[in-house]
Amino acid sequence: MGCAVCSHENPPGAKFCQQCGARLEIRCARCGSELPLSARFCHDCGLPAVDTTPATPEPRVYTPKHLAEKILTSRVALEAERKQVTVLFADVKGSMDLAEQLDPEA
Repeated sequence: MGCAVCSHENPPGAKFCQQCGARLEIRCARCGSELPLSARFCHDCGLPAVDTTPATPEPRVYTPKHLAEKILTSRVALEAERKQVTVLFADVKGSMDLAEQLDPEA
């Protein structure tokens, strides 16, 4: 069974990927039956199969080794580092009135 996160080919019946640890099965939202990721419908109740578990891979899966080592060795410097960033907000009714009253540093 191929992993949806890292594409590693796992043996049949595996519940988690041997490479990245991602879940290889989903559970039916109605009855809780375990289903393979390829299932479109639950085999017990017929409900369309929807993956309710987040498929967020571990950072070590997609972070280059040299970059991970650099981050880990300079962790103290990075934790105290202050950066200027730009943030885009979508307007929710009345949010701009509230934002105008706040200090940008807050």
